[in-house]
Amino acid sequence: MRYTLRTALAGAFLVMPAAAPAQNATNDEDIIKSAEAAAPAAVAQNATIIAMDEQMNVRTVREGTNGFTCMPDNPHSPGTDPMCLDKAGMEWAQAWISKQNPPEGRVGFGYMLAGGSDASNTDPHATEPASGADWVDTGPHIMIFNPGELAKDYPQQADKPDTKAPYVMWAGTPYEHLMIPVE
Repeated sequence: MRYTLRTALAGAFLVMPAAAPAQNATNDEDIIKSAEAAAPAAVAQNATIIAMDEQMNVRTVREGTNGFTCMPDNPHSPGTDPMCLDKAGMEWAQAWISKQNPPEGRVGFGYMLAGGSDASNTDPHATEPASGADWVDTGPHIMIFNPGELAKDYPQQADKPDTKAPYVMWAGTPYEHLMIPVE
């Protein structure tokens, strides 16, 4: 099942933009450096690192020991955004990519400490901004997946969220999650 989760999340590169320090990483050292930029060193250094090639094949670059999986940014997006997710975050991502409901009762956690760019704050499967709209660029942040009732306590702004304060991304969809900026 772990390979399936990794494969599904790597597929996120198709719908969730990502790009980062080693935007055109071609060797394992660059891939690891880019992926590790997503999380604090104490997490990143022990995380599994995955990468995807041009044919969309996923491979494990480095096996980890702490339950987190990190991936480098995607060179096909406008921003810098490698990510690192815990096991429940990976399960949430698999559901998102496969357009299934996320697992109930499983709160996930993720890091995007290099920031991120998203095509939409309202459409979880948008691959580019709507006509006349801009990318939603968020600085360094953490994410809480499947926040449940907690999401109601945070702004659920539609098109242009205040990315300098916590907000709900994709509110009202099965994929809503908290975006919490960090420094």
